[in-house]
Amino acid sequence: MSNSSDRATTLWRGQEVPWPGPPADHVVLPDYLERHYAWAYLDPRNASVFDTHAFLELLLFGHYRRLGNAALRAFDSPTSQQLLQVGCAYGNLTPRLAKQPSVSKLDVVDVAPLQLDLLRRKLPTDSAVTLKRQDATRLAYPDDHFDGVLLFFLLHELPVEAQRRALAEALRVCRPDGNVVVIDYHRPHPLQPLRWLLPWVFSRLEPFALKFWSTPIADLLPHASSAQITATRYWFGSLYRQVTLTP
Repeated sequence: MSNSSDRATTLWRGQEVPWPGPPADHVVLPDYLERHYAWAYLDPRNASVFDTHAFLELLLFGHYRRLGNAALRAFDSPTSQQLLQVGCAYGNLTPRLAKQPSVSKLDVVDVAPLQLDLLRRKLPTDSAVTLKRQDATRLAYPDDHFDGVLLFFLLHELPVEAQRRALAEALRVCRPDGNVVVIDYHRPHPLQPLRWLLPWVFSRLEPFALKFWSTPIADLLPHASSAQITATRYWFGSLYRQVTLTP
């Protein structure tokens, strides 16, 4: 990442990649977040409803814990790991991830202060989790800093250019022998029972999700990337996918 404060560029493996907006050391709420997701992530009045396991299970049609278990398995390793979780997702997965025997240190970034506060309350005082306010498209970490990076139901909430930058940044800060794990929506099978309902729901609540769920992750990778897709899994009639990338 470029440390220059007078230009909005990042470095992708030594190559400058233009990106509009402020530099990494000046964190602001993205316009799309305030416009489309303030009700979900910025309004503390809604936190008492949304910040519950029952609501998250309802949101993901009973698959929240199952998908969280998949995230834990993705970073189950015989060796010690330093991980980065990009996006809090209300913070219910993070304490479980931090307890993994293989996780020596876990950093969590989110651009929304409320989400960081909600997560902070769920962590013990002696937790090895570090919380930082950062934009997923502009991470303030050096190259090759983490053994693994998790993007858990984040990308579908970003506009496509932000999806590209978030993936580029995740790959940039991940070591060459590590993994970037994406768990998110996917276009469901034609016989999936919710296939005809979800476009109506997404068009009102998730404005970027419909385009994202039909976009292969490979199409969102930066041109300069040599990342390989090493594994892809699907659940619930292909409504969800797990994609593992190696930088």
